[in-house]
Amino acid sequence: MNDATMTGRITAESADRDFMQIRYTDLIGKFLAKYIQIDKELIQDVFRKGIGLDGSSVNGFSTIDESDMMLFPDRKTLRKIPLSSYEIMTVIADVYNGFDQGRSRKDPRSVSQTLEDHLAVSQIACQIGAEVECFVFDQIIFDMEKNSHASNNINGQNRAKDVSILSSEQYGIGKYPIRKKSGYDVPTFQDSLIEFRFEVANILKQYYDINVTNMNHEVASSGQIEINFMHDYLTQSADNVQIYKDVVRNVAKKYNKIANFMPKPIFDPLNNENSDNGSGMHVSISLWSKSTGKNENLFYDESDNYAELSQTGRYFIGGILDHARSLSAIVTPTVNSYKRIIPGFEAPVYIAWARGNRSAVVRLPVNEKKSSNSKRIEYRAPDPSANPYLAFSAIVAAGLDGINRKIEPGNPISEDIYKMSDSRRKDLGIGVLPGSLEEALSSLKSDSNYLNLCFHHDLISTYTDLKTKEIVEIGNDESVINQFMFYYDV
Repeated sequence: MNDATMTGRITAESADRDFMQIRYTDLIGKFLAKYIQIDKELIQDVFRKGIGLDGSSVNGFSTIDESDMMLFPDRKTLRKIPLSSYEIMTVIADVYNGFDQGRSRKDPRSVSQTLEDHLAVSQIACQIGAEVECFVFDQIIFDMEKNSHASNNINGQNRAKDVSILSSEQYGIGKYPIRKKSGYDVPTFQDSLIEFRFEVANILKQYYDINVTNMNHEVASSGQIEINFMHDYLTQSADNVQIYKDVVRNVAKKYNKIANFMPKPIFDPLNNENSDNGSGMHVSISLWSKSTGKNENLFYDESDNYAELSQTGRYFIGGILDHARSLSAIVTPTVNSYKRIIPGFEAPVYIAWARGNRSAVVRLPVNEKKSSNSKRIEYRAPDPSANPYLAFSAIVAAGLDGINRKIEPGNPISEDIYKMSDSRRKDLGIGVLPGSLEEALSSLKSDSNYLNLCFHHDLISTYTDLKTKEIVEIGNDESVINQFMFYYDV
């Protein structure tokens, strides 16, 4: 994404031909891009015949002996955008197996589409809204020489400072620094990213028809932002998250900055007090019945005095809480994710629910009263390293399992869970989310049947293998530099 001087320029060489960017998402969640140049009169062939793909070169798609796959663009996602010095077409594609062998079981987008098809049979639609936080740094410096020295250090503790994060909001660097954990809605003179957020919002609206609702500086210092956009249907909302992350990164590149979506980029493995808040991706969900000829929010009940929440909504929460530990493998899917899920930094740790309580993993926003349109359930565990197609689908599948099995969520917890004693939490039956990716994967292996609604077992097996390999590759070295080397571009 570049400024106005670069938009819409068509050179003499490209006047009779269009460039097309074809986007798709690998199993882990990376938003990949293939480029073609095509005659305008032949563009229909792209949608009808698709474009070839080497699936063995894509994380989680196929083996080298069965590598021929196809991308079929979804016409509904076709847009014209500025890229470099050209105006090009961009589109999101669905992934198929080659030789007319049908849809790939490992295409993340097929998971959310399968779930939407399942809901449509019952004339139900799912609305998803994601709040994606991230950091926009001025620079990230790797001290590779120091890293080489530290790799020979048995305890590896010297490696904790091998990455330097620079931001104009830091003390000693900027003129108007922000204290750690004090960045929420900072005044204008301290906010270094106002124009940045405005530009992202404009691009999302102008080129992608994504309506931004708010764009604030978040709690952490060093350039943490959150830009929210309107809720949408499940697959569309996942598409929007991928587009949003891509736009933020490209605008950061234009400003000579670095957008970072790691769940916890600012942490000290030796002393948590030197850390700052991480980045989450809170997910709001609502289910809507279409059977009466009008939209009816299935989570809304005006007669409920506590939170105007229906019994269906309670069962949905019950399903999420019941599967919260296995869900973690999908919604908090990196080793770095578990640097965020610790007390004291506003990230959820405890398996409980309540209205307006940000110390519980499930929260019911109650800003408005007597409003069926705004009634929703917020799941606070996910972070931006998650594949949104898999994460959104898994959360909804867990909730639907709760509805089908009539799982009660227990009593809401209307106090700060962080300040409770262990014995009190135990008395109240409050569980704890996994403390590591390895622990989360173990829970997924023993609790995955609820995902069969939309996840093929081949996908779950491959995903688990990839994540297990990730743990092995990182090993016991959870230093800052190792986290950045693995998750710099997550």
